[in-house]
Amino acid sequence: MLAPSLLGIFVFLVVPILVVSWLSFHSWDLIGPIKYVGWSNWSSLFSDPTLGNSLLVTLEFVLMVIPVQTVLGILMAVLLSRGLPGSGLLRAIFVLPWVCAPLALGIVWQWVFAPTSGALNALLGTSIAWLTEPALALPAVSFVSIWSQVGYVTLFFLAGLSVIPGTVVEAARLDGASAWQIFWNVKLPLLRPTLFFVLVTTTITAFQAFDTIYALTKGGPVALTDSGIPLGRTDVIAMRIYNDAFTAFSLGKAATAAVVLFVILVIISVAQQLYFRRRITYDLS
Repeated sequence: MLAPSLLGIFVFLVVPILVVSWLSFHSWDLIGPIKYVGWSNWSSLFSDPTLGNSLLVTLEFVLMVIPVQTVLGILMAVLLSRGLPGSGLLRAIFVLPWVCAPLALGIVWQWVFAPTSGALNALLGTSIAWLTEPALALPAVSFVSIWSQVGYVTLFFLAGLSVIPGTVVEAARLDGASAWQIFWNVKLPLLRPTLFFVLVTTTITAFQAFDTIYALTKGGPVALTDSGIPLGRTDVIAMRIYNDAFTAFSLGKAATAAVVLFVILVIISVAQQLYFRRRITYDLS
């Protein structure tokens, strides 16, 4: 009965990982023959000073996005769970950015952030280069990422809140607990399974962020450097993999960076699993 699912996992997950790992020891430009180069790609990657910048920028992006969208998702879920008038419409509105194409959203926000004719500067009555100013580029793309993903996070927390037994909340209320105490001591601990899932999935998504960042800071009038990245401040690891593969046509080097990203994500996911393993309550009986 599990064979179809296992086949899909093997074909679309295990095989690509093995192919990329194998390709990290080879040189290929998408046209010529594939040549075995041993550890050359690895030594070249780790001797490249821009790798550290890409990893640091990616880490900064994750630290900007994950805490903010998680807290906002919980707060929005709590408000929507009260069943106030218009909650159903708000749920649909919140999830719309998540289901839209990231590249399309990036183009729209590129217009919003435009320094001369942008909607944001027109509203503020100023002229700020949001996407080309090194100090503002990463926070700007982080804001767009949070805006597009917070609806996804909210829906999961809303689902988690909906399965908390009303008897538990009512018992706490009868014991004299305030609304804040009920949330902090009752609802939030029972949301840990949902929190674990959300943190794992959103962290993986944030580390792999590419579409929106590419649309906002790659090419067009927003570029400051030849590669279209404002002084490297949005040169996340996924952008580096793309440029190595499809701009420099160095598939081996791109595969090596992809393996590094894969290892980092495995380590982080395992650390999250170990942290939440003894802090999750599933049995509500």
